[in-house]
Amino acid sequence: MQKMKSLLMLALWLTSGNMLAQAVQQRVDAKETTSLDAGREEHALQILAKLTEKEIVSAADAMPADKYGFAPTDGEFKGVRTFGQMVKHLSATNYILAAAALGEEPPADAGDEMGPEAVRTKDEILNYLKGSFAYLKKAVDAIGQRNVAVKASPISPLKSTEATRLTLVVESLAHAFDHYGQMIEYLRMNGVVPPASRP
Repeated sequence: MQKMKSLLMLALWLTSGNMLAQAVQQRVDAKETTSLDAGREEHALQILAKLTEKEIVSAADAMPADKYGFAPTDGEFKGVRTFGQMVKHLSATNYILAAAALGEEPPADAGDEMGPEAVRTKDEILNYLKGSFAYLKKAVDAIGQRNVAVKASPISPLKSTEATRLTLVVESLAHAFDHYGQMIEYLRMNGVVPPASRP
């Protein structure tokens, strides 16, 4: 009888050990899947950020320097930004939203989404634009990190409870493409075929 009890206890112990091992393995598998999904999201956003940067920088570069002060006047365009102001605004927004995603303070010269007053020429604006995308890429690279707090951004419509690295980066890319459409309109009004539309 004692032998039977010992064998039964051993069987229960082995079974429970096996069940525990399976439970641990399921948690590891779930964690790896979550990490894998986060890695895929990060990789997809890296590609999208690179594509967004390419399209926007090439459009900004295509506008002649003497047309950076252009703003449409026909139709309902009263008070709209000039081409240069629009590119600076897009850049400043990249900086502000990326800073929030990284849990950092935005650059002081980003201002109220207007960008630095000292940045005025085409070359200066292009450099500011490229710098904003480099900073945004840092935010994309940090998407999988859990050890850095995210800040809500005063320019974002997201509530503080909705602000995540992912939502702030996606918001920045969506905002950039919104202005990309306007940039294309400004280019065509000045007889410039956008680089993405060239054969």
